[in-house]
Amino acid sequence: MLQLYPKITVVTPSYNQGEFLEQTIRSILDQDYPNLEYIVIDGGSTDHSVEIIKKYQDRLTYWISEPDQGMYDALNKGFKRSTGEIMCWINSDDMHHRNSLFTVADLFSSLANVNWIMGSNTFYDEHGKMFIPDPDMFFHRWSKWRMYSLDGKFIQQESVFWRRSLWDKAGSYIDTSLSLAGDAELWLRFFRYERLFTTTLMLSGFRVRSSQKSKDNFNEYISELKSVVKREVKMINGRRYLLFIGFVKCLSKLVPGTKFKHMMIYKSMKITPKLTYSPATGYGFDKKYKL
Repeated sequence: MLQLYPKITVVTPSYNQGEFLEQTIRSILDQDYPNLEYIVIDGGSTDHSVEIIKKYQDRLTYWISEPDQGMYDALNKGFKRSTGEIMCWINSDDMHHRNSLFTVADLFSSLANVNWIMGSNTFYDEHGKMFIPDPDMFFHRWSKWRMYSLDGKFIQQESVFWRRSLWDKAGSYIDTSLSLAGDAELWLRFFRYERLFTTTLMLSGFRVRSSQKSKDNFNEYISELKSVVKREVKMINGRRYLLFIGFVKCLSKLVPGTKFKHMMIYKSMKITPKLTYSPATGYGFDKKYKL
């Protein structure tokens, strides 16, 4: 049981997502986390979003509804007003899982050297049904070299939490010049200072909908992602090591046994150990590779 609850900042950018917004808000507020700073920045919605926000305004730290320059502008507005020791954002159609804030607080309080985490990937459909996709070969483990290699699926933004100290080191902003890959650009700056630890804990879920900006503009997202990765690799002079990773991937094709092939790639990309939890042993780091 935590004796002192660290302040957690949650920011929700919102624009015409009245169909899902209340579920998002309640997934945060219904946890009754005692040291919550919840900020909702609405971009001047024309549906019933503002009515929903007003319904909960006495439990919000701050909210506003006014035209903005898009989601990343809204997030910057929200984070500039924030004071929490632990930070995250959740979009207005996604949801946190039950007691996720308590879990995050306990994890950061227990592991002083962990400054950036991502929960186990989970998803919702339009009707709120939760599902977990098949794991990739690294069970969603990450490293900066995996991101530089454009290898694997994406870091699940709504399940990411970080300490304010990391936010400050990385410049305390989200790049508004990007339309879709502002989260990826922020992760690249985080990787300059800290490793991302992915966990076996279920923290938040991404809602898969029939009409989604990230889906409709997937090619634009990939283009932006490649651009910011290229810039980061150039900045750290990482091209030579990326060529080495490419060589290891080619070499692994000659190695018998799927496990050994994947192990070679795993090692070359310096994948971070999995952050695990069990009621019997508490938190730990699993360095083993598993198929």
